Amino acid sequence: MTITQFQYVLAVAKYRNFTTAAENSFVTQPTLSMQVQKLEEELGVQIFDRSKKPLQLTEIGEQVVRQAQIIVNESDRMSDIVAQQKGFVGGEFKVGIIPTVSPTLLPMFLANFINKYPKVCLKIEEQTTENILKKIDNGEYDAGILATPLQKNNIVELPLYYEPFVAYIPVNHRLEHSKTIYSEDLDINDILMLEDGHCFKESVLNICNQDIVESKSKFQLKSGSFETLIRLANEGLGMTLLPYLHTLELKENEKKCLHYFAEPYPAREISLVHHKNELKMQLVKALHDTIAGVIRGAIAFQNVKIISPTRKK
Repeated sequence: MTITQFQYVLAVAKYRNFTTAAENSFVTQPTLSMQVQKLEEELGVQIFDRSKKPLQLTEIGEQVVRQAQIIVNESDRMSDIVAQQKGFVGGEFKVGIIPTVSPTLLPMFLANFINKYPKVCLKIEEQTTENILKKIDNGEYDAGILATPLQKNNIVELPLYYEPFVAYIPVNHRLEHSKTIYSEDLDINDILMLEDGHCFKESVLNICNQDIVESKSKFQLKSGSFETLIRLANEGLGMTLLPYLHTLELKENEKKCLHYFAEPYPAREISLVHHKNELKMQLVKALHDTIAGVIRGAIAFQNVKIISPTRKK
C-alpha cells in the first residue's frame, strides 16, 4: 500500500469516474486504474462497484475511503510540520468562504495577499457554513471565513471584523421616513430574506427577535442573492437587510434607500476559523493579518465603521 494509491482512490471517490480522476491527478487513466486495482487486490476487497454509472463505493469501500483520507491528511501534515519549523509561508492553502461574504471581502484583500505571499497557492471555494465545517473537519479545507461564534470544540475562531447590518427600505414603504431604525420596528413577514442554508438568515431573525410565522400576505420569497432582494424591494414587495460592505457597491439612487440602526448597531462577527490541530499556522496568520489590515482602513459612510474585533482570540 502506498500514499499514492490512497490518493488515487480518493480522487475516484470524489469524481466517481476513473478518467476524470486521472485527469485531476495528472496521470494517465490506465496508470490510475492499475494502482487502484493493485490496492484492491492487496486488501482483498472491491472498493468500487464498477457496474454502476456513475461509480459507486461498496460498503467496505466507504470505510476504506474514510481511512485513506485520514492517512493522506496525516502524510500531508509531515510537510506542514517541517514548514512550521522553518517559518515558511508558502504551499497550498484551501479556504472555504460563505457566499454572503465572498463578493465584498475577496476583492478587498485577495490581490494584496497574492502580491505579498507569491509562494502561496490560495484555493478558495464558496460553500455554506455547514459544508465548510465538514470540510475543515475531514481535512479538505485548511480554514474558513465564516460568521461566528460557532461554539464548536474542534474549531478555533480568529475574529476579523464586526460588520453592521443596514436596512434597505424602498420608496413608499411604511418605514421610508424613519431616519433611525430600531429592531422593534421590523416585521419578519415584511423582510425579504436569503434562502435556508445561509447563516445571514439566522442573523436577521436574531435582529428581529421573532420566529417566522405563517404570513397573511400573498407573497413570500427566500432568495440566494442580495441583488434579487434589492430588486424585489424596489418593486414594493418588502424591505431587506444588507451587510454593510455590500452597500458600498450600490448605485447612488439605491443608497438613498439605506437606513441605519440606532446604536449599538446590530452586527455580525466575521472570523477566520481553522481546526484546532491545524499546522499551517504561518499561512493562517498571514491570511488573518492581511484581511484584518485591509478592514481596519474601511471606514463607513455616516460614521458607521467596520469594527475591528476586541474579543480574545
